[in-house]
Amino acid sequence: MDKNYKIPLILFLIGMVITILGALFKIMHWPGASFILIIGMFTEMSALIVLIARLLKN
Repeated sequence: MDKNYKIPLILFLIGMVITILGALFKIMHWPGASFILIIGMFTEMSALIVLIARLLKN
């Protein structure tokens, strides 16, 4: 794997974990679920934007 793509992919995986955690909070009706889901989705979105930019650059 190219070193250029390592950081966005790790960031995307972290975003997925946060999103899954937020979904668990939502299912269990625990407080803070919406906030955790938003943070996870924004993390995934930023990782995808960086990854697409790096793919288009090369």
